[in-house]
Amino acid sequence: MSEGAVDERDRDLEATADAGRAAREGASAVRSGNTVPPPSVTAMFDRIAPVYDRLNTLMTFGQDGRWRRAAVDACGLRPGDRAIDVACGTGRLTIALAERVGPFGRVVGVDRSTGMIELARAAARDLVQVEFVVADALALPVEDGSFDAATIAFGLRNLPDFEAGFRELARVVRPGGRVVCLELTQPRPAIWAKTFRALFGRLAPLAGRLYGVGDTYRYLPESLDGFPDAPHLAAIMRRAGLVDVRIRRFGLATVALHVGRVPPRD
Repeated sequence: MSEGAVDERDRDLEATADAGRAAREGASAVRSGNTVPPPSVTAMFDRIAPVYDRLNTLMTFGQDGRWRRAAVDACGLRPGDRAIDVACGTGRLTIALAERVGPFGRVVGVDRSTGMIELARAAARDLVQVEFVVADALALPVEDGSFDAATIAFGLRNLPDFEAGFRELARVVRPGGRVVCLELTQPRPAIWAKTFRALFGRLAPLAGRLYGVGDTYRYLPESLDGFPDAPHLAAIMRRAGLVDVRIRRFGLATVALHVGRVPPRD
């Protein structure tokens, strides 16, 4: 088992960040969704799209690629299969999925940010099996059971309703197919969680300032406040109808890969 791996069952403007923080202070300890309005989140990602990939690689010390590969492996895809990547951003995971299913497969990348989608389309222009769509993660423009797997990587924290997000992912996956979520998480023990939160709260804005988006990058660590930890997120996936939910941890337990299966029809 790889480093830190554990299997378990069981605003874009400063005002937006302030509003989200104020809302969280009055919320319960574990949030059911992002409190920042979706249009504000979308505008923020439009703004940071040109530097998003470089900043991710910088802040993860280059480990983000390994985590994406683990997410692709967790999908269990074969050549010719179909997958959908929700909150796809610049399409890095989408492209990795497309390489796995090959030219006779199909992969759809979905994101609300047109800035992100434009970059994704440019990066995948030579891949005939890839399509990118601007759409809402809670109202995917595809039919029920259209895909063999659905992924969301570092995007769940941005959704206004986490359970609804998983329900929508499960809706578009065939019975027996997999839903895969790669996301930051609160690590254990509590002292490391507190230390990580303090480090992340300083590192993200600092890294953002290197590329002129420091104020915007305040949102990212704040979006982790009140976000369900890995076991809570697994429970949310089960409430959304997924079964055989498993957790694998990376990055000194600061990143969690959740995998659930859509149950067979009766």
